[in-house]
Order: sequence, then C-alpha cells, then structure tokens
Amino acid sequence: MPEVFVQQLREAPMAMSQGELRALSDEAAQRVMNQPGTASGSRAGWLMISTILIEAWDLYSISFLLIFIKKDFGSDPLLVGLASGAVQLGALIGCFAGGWIADKFGRKKVFITTMILFVVLALAQGFVTSMWELIFIRFLLGFPLGSDISSGYAYIMEAMPRGKREVMGNRWQGMFAIGEIVAIAVITVMFFLGIDHETLWRIGLALGAVPALALLLGRLKISDTALSLIQRGKFTKAKQVSQQMFGDSLDMLPDEDFQIDRPSTRDFLKSIWADETRRRASIFAWISNACQGAEFGAFGFYLPTILVVVGISKNNVVGTNLLTLGIYCIAAVAGFVGPLITPKIGHRGISQWGYGIAFLSLLLAAVAIWLDQGILLLVAAAALMWGHYWDASNGMTITSMVAPSRYKGTASGFGYMFVKLAAFVTLVLFPVLLAAAGTALATAIVSVISLVGFLAARFILPEVYGYVETEGPAAATAAA
Repeated sequence: MPEVFVQQLREAPMAMSQGELRALSDEAAQRVMNQPGTASGSRAGWLMISTILIEAWDLYSISFLLIFIKKDFGSDPLLVGLASGAVQLGALIGCFAGGWIADKFGRKKVFITTMILFVVLALAQGFVTSMWELIFIRFLLGFPLGSDISSGYAYIMEAMPRGKREVMGNRWQGMFAIGEIVAIAVITVMFFLGIDHETLWRIGLALGAVPALALLLGRLKISDTALSLIQRGKFTKAKQVSQQMFGDSLDMLPDEDFQIDRPSTRDFLKSIWADETRRRASIFAWISNACQGAEFGAFGFYLPTILVVVGISKNNVVGTNLLTLGIYCIAAVAGFVGPLITPKIGHRGISQWGYGIAFLSLLLAAVAIWLDQGILLLVAAAALMWGHYWDASNGMTITSMVAPSRYKGTASGFGYMFVKLAAFVTLVLFPVLLAAAGTALATAIVSVISLVGFLAARFILPEVYGYVETEGPAAATAAA
C-alpha cells in the first residue's frame, strides 16, 4: 500500500491541469522575484546591459559617417533619412517578435542568435554598393538589435533582486553614452590618420561586429533565467538555476518538466489593464519611450549636422566630432548619476527632472540658433543631453518590471516598439523638417515632445520604485 501511495504521488503532477500548472509556476516565480541577488546574477545583468554599447555604436556611428556616405551615394534627404532610420524600423519589428520568442523559447536562444546575426550583418554594411543596399542591410540589422534588447531587459528583471534590477536597467543610457563616445573617438582617430573617406565609413560601420563578437563569447556560458524556465514548465532546469543564482532549489516544484501553454498577447494586455498600478505605469512607459526616442532621434542624432549647419564647427570634421565628444562625455556622467539617485527620488522624480531639463534646453537651443549664439547652443546641447539621459533611463525598466513574470519578454518588446517607432519616424522626417522650417523652428517644435514626457511623468506615472509584480491583478502593489 505505501508503494502504491508513493507511485500515486509521483504520477499526480501528470494529471495537473494548465490552470494548476500556472498557479504552481506563479508561486515559484513570486518566490524567485523576491530573492536577494547573487554575484552570478549581477554578472549576467552587466552582460545584458552591455548590449547597449553595441546598439549605440551601430545607431549613432552612422551620424558621424553620413558626411562621407553622402559623398559616395548622394545626399537625397529622404534616402539619407532612410539610411539612418532603417535600423530603427527593423528593430521595431524585432523587439516585439524577439520578446514573444524569448517568452516562448527562452532568453538564451534569443540573445545568442541575435549576436550571431549582428556580427554577420554589421560586417555586411562595409561591402554595400549603393544607398538602397545600405538601407536594406541596416533594416535587417535592426531585427537582432530589437530582439536582443527585449530578451536582455527581461533577463535583467529576472536575474537580479528588486531595487538592484531597476538600477541596472536604468544604466542603459550610461552605456549608450559610452558606446557613442567610443564611436566618435574611433572615427575621429581614423579621420585624423588620413584614411580614405570611403574606406573610413565602411570600416566605421563594420567595426560594430567586434564588440558583438566579444559579447557573444561572454554569453555562451550564461544559462537561461530560473523565471523563464519556470514559466515554460522546465522545472528540472529551473530548480538548478535558482539554486545557482539565489540559493533556493524551489522545493514546491516537481522534479520533472511539463508543457505550459503560452498565454496570448491579448492576455498580456488584459493583465496589464486589469490593475491600476500596472496600467498607469505601463502607459507612462510607452509614452516615455516614444518621447525619448523622438527627442533623441531629432536633435540628438543630428547634433553633428546641426553644429555644422549653424557654423559652430565650420564644417570641420575633427572639430565637430570633438565638440560632440565633449557633449557625450557630459551625457555619460548623467547616464550613471541618474540610476544612483533613482532610489532617492524615485522613477517619477528622475523622469520629471529629465524631461523638464530637456524641454527647457531645447527651447534655449532654439533661441541660441535663432540669435546665432554658438556658445549658448553648446551649453543648451550639453544640458539637453543631461536631461535626455535621465528621462530616457527608466521607460524600459518600468515596462519590464511591472509586467507579470510570464510576460516580461513580451512586455519588454512591446515597450521598446514605442522607442523604435518614434525614432524611425523622427530620423526619416527630421531632415525634411530641418529643410522646410529651419533649424531654430525645428528645434522648438521638438521641445513639445519633451513637454509631453514631463506631463506624463507628472500626472500618469505612479511611484513604482521597488515594485514586485504578482499574477493576481488585485494583489499587484508597489513595495517601496
């Protein structure tokens, strides 16, 4: 009789319904998300956020190379805008698809595949023979970029404890700044060495493959997250990973795997909408992501061009790059200061300060351009980047953090779509706006975007610092 009873216990999980399996996985996920972090989780977090260095190189190195590309392939404003923005359009598709795939098949498969694709496509940029070929390659390149950000943010939110996970997530702007600084420095050195201009821009675009390869090799030894494994029914591996990352073997889970059906995207949106904190925080994150994507896609991305247009750098490539380098050094400081003070002033505070500074700086820049005051424009540009690197720091963090555990990849991808859609539209249309309205008026128009972000932070965003999501909508609270 005891043997029969033991056999029944072993077979009991096989009779569990999908609802029972989800309830069990939710219990284990909640336990994981409240665990203190470990050194392995922190290392994994840094490896994930380091993706931003690669994206920064690819997205913004082209802004310093456009002057050379246009000499070879022509300066049609629409084609130039498409060459700049095509990667954003590809990322728009890749971020949501990558998030969905990461939730369905796991984080590791996505972030290994994306790095392989990035290495190949980044190298391919150096061999294009026309502007349309460059546009097409950059469109394809956007897919792994967007996919990697989706899975990477989900990984950070799942591998690190509350408080620390959002500080790490908010570091993405600091990492962007480092990537931009390195891109400017390398391109300037190549120009100073007298490298042929066509060779220079081809090498400049293809060099993104080098850090991507290094990151790929660093990620090979990283396992999937315990939470991702739990939500896919991979209980055996999840128990091992949880023990390694958190010192908890999750004894409530059986020592075997099950097939857990993946909820639909409609279920994700219903879950977000069912709870006020999730709903308001997610709506703010989507608005903020769009605002910061457009804010930087306009004034920030075309800053080197603007410096030349208004005569500050006198069409001197080295001078333009050095001025831009100085501005991004200030931005890098802001990018790392922001996460450090977020625990003190909260997500609402860092967003309001960031968008407020950016709004006033853009107005000041418009006035400086109108009055032809170069020094004032440089001050405004530096202040803008400081504000931008604060206001852009937490949109992805918030959208990933407040989402239920089974939807974190989907939530990251869905939130990142707003960044990429806004950036793509702005990158394509801003050169047209510059030509039609003039630099001063175009800059003033862009300031409205920052104002919208400030108002959203002020009136929509609840304070969610320290938030730990729960699966039951009524139970979702912010634990400060």
